[in-house]
Amino acid sequence: MNAITRDPLLAIAKGLLWFLMACSVVAAAACVAAVPLLFIFQSEISIELAKEAHHFSPREFVPIVIGLLAVATVLVLILFRIFQLLKRIVDTVGAGDPFVPINATRLTQMAWLTLGVQLASALIGGIATLLDRVAGDAPHIRGEIQVDSGVSGNGLLLMLILFILARVFRKGAEMRAELEGTV
Repeated sequence: MNAITRDPLLAIAKGLLWFLMACSVVAAAACVAAVPLLFIFQSEISIELAKEAHHFSPREFVPIVIGLLAVATVLVLILFRIFQLLKRIVDTVGAGDPFVPINATRLTQMAWLTLGVQLASALIGGIATLLDRVAGDAPHIRGEIQVDSGVSGNGLLLMLILFILARVFRKGAEMRAELEGTV
């Protein structure tokens, strides 16, 4: 019987990570699928938005939304990779062997990916602000686009913690190798 079946926390973590990876794939697919739909229904979207905004410019709107979808796709793919790396670490914990050099590498990758999440989030905030400006004078749109994004102190702290944990795991793997060499 492996540690995953004996430890309910590991089982829950593994199940949750599978769920989050699946959600990331669905979100990325939805963003990618939305781009051609934006072109297919461009005239209908433009007509509806023009009813509200007299100075609405579809020439500006479509590229901005495509940019937003592209950055959102990158963001959810980064998150997918973070979840995937964390699941692999959980797997090594379940196998009873977490202090292996590959886990240090995984934690380092997760730290850099966390920085990517922060940058993508800031970019999404900038694009949303631009989209709000392009909405023009539409009373139901102007000022209504609010995105809580940007560089987060918590995200930067997570990145720092992941870099430190990577060093701890790397040192733990080295100490373990030394100990095994003396036996």
